[in-house]
Amino acid sequence: MTEQRHDRFERGTDGPKVIVAGIDGSESSMRAAAYAAGLARRQNAMLALVYVQPLMTAGAALGAPVADTTEEVAEGLVHEIRTAAERLKDIWNVRWEFHTFRGDPYNGLVTAADDLKADAVVVGASESAGHRFIGSVAVRLVKAGRWPVTVVP
Repeated sequence: MTEQRHDRFERGTDGPKVIVAGIDGSESSMRAAAYAAGLARRQNAMLALVYVQPLMTAGAALGAPVADTTEEVAEGLVHEIRTAAERLKDIWNVRWEFHTFRGDPYNGLVTAADDLKADAVVVGASESAGHRFIGSVAVRLVKAGRWPVTVVP
């Protein structure tokens, strides 16, 4: 007889329970959030919208107040999401939460997906040409192989 462990987390047993969508205000990330909302609605899953606040940017080296700027971005994203959710509440019946994490986008999304026990991760395609050389967040998430990852163009 084997001992059953009820405290152990198991992904994907009855469909996704938590879908993490990474957002940063870009058009592709907002399309990813909309796509993830549709998945969450159809699967009756929680939609966790995640914004990763960078710790250091080029502006910080020039003396710009990075923490204030990223907080403003987070507040703007929450306002935009709440406005859309209110406007679409009759047809967009989705349970959602907004989370912020600090760090680089890849590690922030990995931490978010782990902490929130995500069953799937949805991100927008990179809009940066430099990612062809160093790899995009989406590619790194896929290569991690820890969750199903959907990349929305």
